[in-house]
Amino acid sequence: MGTLLRSRHFITTQEFTREEIDLMLDTAYDLKLKFARDEPHPLLPYKTVFMIFYDESTRTRNSIEAGITQLGGHAHFLSPDKMQIHHGETPADTAKVFSRFGHAIAVRHCQFGVGNKYLRALAESSSIPVLNLQDDIYHPMQVLADIMTIQEHFGKNLHGLKVGISWAYAESHLKPLSVPQSQILLFTRYGIDVTLAYPEGFDLMPDVVKQAQKNAELMGGKLTITHNMDDAFIDADVVIPKSWGGFFTIDDPMKAGERKEEIMERVRQHTDWRCDERRMDIARKNSIYMHALPADRGREVVDSVIDGPHSVVFDEAENRLHTAKAVMVLTMGGRP
Repeated sequence: MGTLLRSRHFITTQEFTREEIDLMLDTAYDLKLKFARDEPHPLLPYKTVFMIFYDESTRTRNSIEAGITQLGGHAHFLSPDKMQIHHGETPADTAKVFSRFGHAIAVRHCQFGVGNKYLRALAESSSIPVLNLQDDIYHPMQVLADIMTIQEHFGKNLHGLKVGISWAYAESHLKPLSVPQSQILLFTRYGIDVTLAYPEGFDLMPDVVKQAQKNAELMGGKLTITHNMDDAFIDADVVIPKSWGGFFTIDDPMKAGERKEEIMERVRQHTDWRCDERRMDIARKNSIYMHALPADRGREVVDSVIDGPHSVVFDEAENRLHTAKAVMVLTMGGRP
């Protein structure tokens, strides 16, 4: 197993081997134990991470900020409207400056068709790790916490485990595709039997789905696509119902922002795509309910489920801290 991850960019888990991802998870388990024991672990003393947030955040910002503090370093929270980015400074120039100042650049940029390209442009010119805190295609920090949470409940051998990932009704905003896309990419690499359910038209990015299918073929998993929400719940060990934007319900996804109301009209046709007690009853008896949060309570999920015995959403949220710390330890520090 290769252990040299120092200075690697972390934009998608797809760019890391299974062994490297396992190293991240093993490191997260170790850091979680240290946190539980209140055992100091300043593995990144005096290291600095620059956090650029184009979008709102609760778990992601605070898992990075608390995490780097617990590791002995410091995070700078940066809002693009208060940076020279706002006046047109290029990603290349931004990356080169921060490479002189500190040890990692962490970015959330979820604008469809823009976010991932911006991170890639930063990475091209950065000599320090660029960490993806969610873009329009990937959310690698979230999916690491997801796989860790699943392993905690079902063990490290997940081959054949049945996981249902489903679109769910919500109108708060056009949520990025990055969470379900990262899940189908990584879960299939662990031999998981994934059922992906969504109403017709609410597709994920075709290239991502194609790669996930290749992952499944290579690792002995499955990826089944259906347009019936119940199919994601029947005999499932894990259910992950969550809304995502209907970018492909219109003929030009790049115009989703200006055509939001048109997309929302399509969303309102599927108010019955909700996680409730009936659907949890058709999953396996010891199934777990997961959600990246924040959940649209009363729309995506009823309170009795998210607050009920199957729910592990706060375990999942806590694991955001430990996995974020693991990524920082290995990419910002790690062996030389």
